[in-house]
Amino acid sequence: MTDAAPAPDRFSRLRARPEGFEERSKALTARRYARERRFKALGLGAILVAMALLLILLSSVVRQGYGAFWQTYVRVPVTLDAAVLDPKGTGDPEVIGKGNFQKLIYEGLFGLFPEAKARPERRQLTRLVSSGANLILRQKVLDDPSLVGTTRDVWIVASDEVDQFMKGAIARDAPPAARPLKDGAIAAIDRLEADGRIEQRFNTLLFTQGDSREPELAGIWGAVVGSFYLMLVTALLSTPLGVGAALYLEEFAPKSRATDFIEVNINNLAAVPSIVFGLLGLAVFLGLFNMPRSAPIVGGLTLTLMTLPTIVVATRAALRAVPPSIHQAALGIGASKVQTIWHHVLPLALPGILTGVIIGLAQALGETAPLLMIGMVAFVVDAPSTPFDPSTALPVQIYLWADSPERAFTERTSAAIMILLAFLILMNLIAVLLRRRFERRW
Repeated sequence: MTDAAPAPDRFSRLRARPEGFEERSKALTARRYARERRFKALGLGAILVAMALLLILLSSVVRQGYGAFWQTYVRVPVTLDAAVLDPKGTGDPEVIGKGNFQKLIYEGLFGLFPEAKARPERRQLTRLVSSGANLILRQKVLDDPSLVGTTRDVWIVASDEVDQFMKGAIARDAPPAARPLKDGAIAAIDRLEADGRIEQRFNTLLFTQGDSREPELAGIWGAVVGSFYLMLVTALLSTPLGVGAALYLEEFAPKSRATDFIEVNINNLAAVPSIVFGLLGLAVFLGLFNMPRSAPIVGGLTLTLMTLPTIVVATRAALRAVPPSIHQAALGIGASKVQTIWHHVLPLALPGILTGVIIGLAQALGETAPLLMIGMVAFVVDAPSTPFDPSTALPVQIYLWADSPERAFTERTSAAIMILLAFLILMNLIAVLLRRRFERRW
């Protein structure tokens, strides 16, 4: 009796691979790995392109704006004649303030070039200094009235044309018709430079002065103070309203069609263009309530409307990130709903809430369109004293300077962009530090 044949292995057909199976398998694996490498290369390439474009943008801004942090000054011997400034010798600041300081500056400048007798020659000399330099000299004398009657070497702010010439923005060998400085003015600049009477100094006026129609005197102080009041109003209003609304929707509101409708609209409002909020502020705060135009209080209210959706969404996400066990444990030991939220949930969600608030405020700090709609585009020289005074903001100041034709304003526009970017980077850095400081891991 012959032995029974072994039972066929049911996996034998799987082990019996067709001819060429291994080669095809290796080819498929190679193609899959090649696709993965191409995908990684595309991702890396996208990152490199984005970084390159960002570096080009930043380098362009820095290259154009670095010069604005330096200003050309001319050292002029100025005789502060008492007969001109204080003819009666009263020492009254109002009398001294009405003196013709510009005349004294021009006389000192003419004294450096006694050979310049004709009117055209003297007109070229007057273009070497700023037409608003008398205001700075006036303030200096008012701060120290003992200067009246003395002769001092005073560093006078040079005109924007001289400043750009000293920085190389105006070519010396350009045709006379193509440059604002004539040959006589250039010769006078060379002579002043040889005598050590002209040099570039750190531009403190950029940080201490308000806006001006003279680019060499224009500064960002008024815009910085206006932005501070804007952020103050926005933070005081948007933070409690946004956090409170998020708490109600996340912890107390019943799940219904009404709350679903509100949630959908909040998410949609976060993506609405900022100019729509500007139109809303124009219609409500200016048109309906007749609030002061171009005031930080109106700008802050408008930016509050724009910032609220961002804060609400970020706060709700932070509240959802708190483990449910925290709620259950607090409720299990007898805490009320409010006690659970106030003493346990909010402290744990604080890093995410602070991050959302700071990011929302940083977004508001860089907005321009809503402020243009409510009239904060006016030419305002003085810094506001209260949120109800006319003012401008730093992004609007950049917009105004970018629209000016003078080459020096282009330089200051880039410098203001650098300062605004520094503020935004600082705010985002604070958000990161706060998150790391208060973050807890489970």
